[in-house]
Amino acid sequence: MTEHIVIVGAGLCGARAAFALRGLGFAGSVTLVGEELLPPYERPPLSKQTLIDEPEPRVIAAGDDYRSAGIRLVTGERVDKIDRAGSRVLLSGGEQLAYDRLLLATGARPRPFPGVAEGSERILTLRSHADAATIRSRLVSGVRLAVIGGGFIGLELAATARRLGAEVTVIEGQPRLLSRGVPAEIADVVALRHKAEGVKVLCGTAIASLAEEPDEVSVQLADGRIVRADLVVAGIGAIPNTALAEQAGLAIENGIAVDARLETSDPKIFAAGDCCSFPLALYGDRRVRLESWRNAQDQGHLAAANMLGDSVENPGVPWFWSDQYDLTLQIAGLAEGASTTVRRDLGEEAFILFHLDPEGRLLAASGIGRGNAVARDIRLAEMLIAARACPDPASLASADTKLKKLLAA
Repeated sequence: MTEHIVIVGAGLCGARAAFALRGLGFAGSVTLVGEELLPPYERPPLSKQTLIDEPEPRVIAAGDDYRSAGIRLVTGERVDKIDRAGSRVLLSGGEQLAYDRLLLATGARPRPFPGVAEGSERILTLRSHADAATIRSRLVSGVRLAVIGGGFIGLELAATARRLGAEVTVIEGQPRLLSRGVPAEIADVVALRHKAEGVKVLCGTAIASLAEEPDEVSVQLADGRIVRADLVVAGIGAIPNTALAEQAGLAIENGIAVDARLETSDPKIFAAGDCCSFPLALYGDRRVRLESWRNAQDQGHLAAANMLGDSVENPGVPWFWSDQYDLTLQIAGLAEGASTTVRRDLGEEAFILFHLDPEGRLLAASGIGRGNAVARDIRLAEMLIAARACPDPASLASADTKLKKLLAA
């Protein structure tokens, strides 16, 4: 009897899982269902190259690749319901798909700014290629752009908009930019670079109200200041898409709750990517939800293996990156619980911060520099973190000591 695997969510994670199933030898039917009309595409370019000179989406695979692999790709369809008793999903167009295993890779959606009506012409978010296309059409030289939120997406958009000649103001309610997971020392470098590029950075002030007028948006700050903009983009975080899982009665905990194998509370259903939270053994089984390209790709492969009967646990070290102007910021690991920070200067204003716990174990490494200045050392730090290493702080601080030598030790 033919086995059926259905994947809900045609993003990076879902597409990688579909192809991984074939790579692992699964000969049954694979159906990948996505709400967008477009085939699966990469999202990191949306805040960068898509707004400049890549109007077409950077697809993960060509249509012929899906056909060659025997993957049925269904686009422009929403899954309305999971019938767990009948082991089937119901599509918005009326079709019913039976499954032996189901993967939920439903991703996340932008957190809307409170009080902003859906369909606003001047107050937008950035998550999909359609969002990027709309923003791209407005980013002409001299346009006034207000970015709400000083996280990765907001700052990448700000950098791109400045390159296109827009007047940019970034508004962040926290005392500094990148307050979530990025050390202040690195955030300061990013803030100074944005200011040097002409971005107006306003931190530590809340937004009292947004007023959308016929020809502009008035952003009223809590301290009384008013920022007037032609376009506002809110980048204030993302919400995991869990409605389908909730309707099906699956366990929810900051996303769809899965175990280390990505199995949900129903052994026939798995979840992966931005939509799920999982225990990370490397950090004492702390339950985390990671919104990152690397995690989506890795968990697609992991889910495929475990749906086929493997028992592989998530071994990865969380990894994030952001490109702004000619600066690249990279972070490996999670610094929560660190008591000591050691700085390694790499020259040309590039440096890495190593974060160690009270026992001297390396928990995380954060680096910034031009181009690939920190990439190699961050990769080696990632390997040290995975090895639960306790490297000598003085050796970490000295650029003369090769991290590869510490790894070998």
